[in-house]
Amino acid sequence: MKRQLVLVMLFSAISSIAFGQKAAFQSPNQKIVVELFNKQNNDIGEWYIKASYNNNGKITEAISGIDVGLSRSDQDFSKELKFLKAGKPVLINEEYTALHGKRAVCKNAANEVIFAFENPTKAKLNIIIRAYNDGIAFRYEFPDRQGSFVVKDELTAYSIPSQTTRWLEKWNPANEGLYTAMDTNKILSGEWGYPALFNTGNKDCWFLLHEADVDRNYCGTKLSNALDAGKYKLTFPDPKDGRGLGASTPAITLPWKSPWRVIIMGTLADIVASTLVNDVSAPSVIKNSSWIKPGIASWNYWSANHGTKDYKTVCDFADLAAQMNWPYTLLDWEWDAMGNGGKLEDAAKYIASKGIKPLIWYNSGGPHTYVSATPRDRMLTHENRVEEFTKLKKLGFAGVKVDFFESEKQDMIKYYLDILEDAAQFDMMVYFHGCIVPRGWERTYPNLMTHEAVRGAEWYNNTPDFTMPAPGHNATLPFTRNVVGPMDYTPVTFTNSQYPHVTSYGHELALSVLFESGIQHMADRPEGYYELPDAAKTFLKNVPNAWDDTRLLDGYPGKEVIMARRKGNDWYLGGINGEQREKTKTVKFDFLPDGVKYKLTLIADGKHDKAFATQYLVVDKSSALDVKLLRRGGFAASLMPI
Repeated sequence: MKRQLVLVMLFSAISSIAFGQKAAFQSPNQKIVVELFNKQNNDIGEWYIKASYNNNGKITEAISGIDVGLSRSDQDFSKELKFLKAGKPVLINEEYTALHGKRAVCKNAANEVIFAFENPTKAKLNIIIRAYNDGIAFRYEFPDRQGSFVVKDELTAYSIPSQTTRWLEKWNPANEGLYTAMDTNKILSGEWGYPALFNTGNKDCWFLLHEADVDRNYCGTKLSNALDAGKYKLTFPDPKDGRGLGASTPAITLPWKSPWRVIIMGTLADIVASTLVNDVSAPSVIKNSSWIKPGIASWNYWSANHGTKDYKTVCDFADLAAQMNWPYTLLDWEWDAMGNGGKLEDAAKYIASKGIKPLIWYNSGGPHTYVSATPRDRMLTHENRVEEFTKLKKLGFAGVKVDFFESEKQDMIKYYLDILEDAAQFDMMVYFHGCIVPRGWERTYPNLMTHEAVRGAEWYNNTPDFTMPAPGHNATLPFTRNVVGPMDYTPVTFTNSQYPHVTSYGHELALSVLFESGIQHMADRPEGYYELPDAAKTFLKNVPNAWDDTRLLDGYPGKEVIMARRKGNDWYLGGINGEQREKTKTVKFDFLPDGVKYKLTLIADGKHDKAFATQYLVVDKSSALDVKLLRRGGFAASLMPI
């Protein structure tokens, strides 16, 4: 009651003095400030939200305006919206457990206010806004109880001051581009994918734009500043996506709520640690989740593009998983053409004999994709999936990788969720490839272990153009793509694929900690791991891939990143240099608990990029250590309590 009283008083005080302002409220920790304004300084007209950040008493206006509104097939809900009322603030205080991700126990706290509007026909629109401790989320609601319509356009648009630095990825259906860094002197226009990272001109506030809890009632969206370089408007999928199939505008039935529009906000460390995308998403629909087990998988595609056609290659990678204590191996495309000593059933038996679980690839297979690789259509319908999952379960398979979606239209969103629901009925984990960026589904369907949706190590197979940008790209992903959900980059390669990499061995080893994925596919060939020094090999045998806590220790997008992740009482560190110059970084261990000493195993760059330098030390909370990173270098470390 006291919190509600404070917020209501804040409404009254600020709205009486601010031009056009109708309401303002804060997050529970008072760091995030949300304000609602009318552009005409009236009760009727167009509306926008302003987002600010309080950094130790210094207020930074992060987003000067977020235009709100919708255009429906029957009428408009943007230009002449009449403000009816602001509901009483409600405290959201929630805790839930995640089976995989950056944190096992997730806590989120927010103040929620529902703002009620009506248009000239008295049709109702609610805007639900939450101020979280690490950001803002808002969504639209049509509360009327009946009616079916098409949403012609969503008017949500973020006005970003020109002095704001930004990192954005050009939109592409597979979400596999490189991030472009832009400042005041270089603001490009176009269509951009999620997530999008920004740093305010005074450097005091970082924020990341995304969306969450996209369900069958909507489509995925992207950002466009094509018409105004300073304003990023939400746009629906391009009609041509998915070979032109499916409607690009979503059909809805009332009552209806949109996905959440999410702004993660705070320090750069707050961005990296945030679970806000999952926090606002629907809770798990899977009651018994004991069969969902995160883990590391061996993967033959990177080193042997047609490897799954060869039974002996499949066996070699099963042996690799067994020797490295990894629970899974993935059979990628062409498994239906397997030869050279065995077929699929033989491979499944061999893999099981090693105490490993197999995973298996499928083409998503509809007319939405030109890709003809088989098996092509076995995930396409409910009947197909039930038949295939029944066979896979009998053969001992633990999960499926489904590829080539090529669209974020509403029909494709339904397809994703249908696969997840049917897979859960057969205790099947799922990995989406050539796909959408995470939208919080890992909370609702925890059998969704990972997404590709990243320019990862597979691109060493595709083009020479990835070799030189890769180090800076790797140092950008922990602040962008991997913030919003699991990312299967297929990391940790020491040998070369079709095209070489210039990252050091220390850099590659660090990716096992830096990059989070519910199933982490280690991409190198067996000898790439067998020939490692004992310390590095042992590290990869023991490194977890589902975490209890995540901390950013140091870093800046594209330049460097040092992260600490905890599993139980053990901590793991990964650090990489994204730049073309050597540097020395001081690692402070002040994140450790008081009064506990740890054995540190530090595996850093050696004299050259294919050498390691290993140290064994005892550290505690007061310790600090200088670590040398080669150009494009890195290090990994484990900390075990004594």
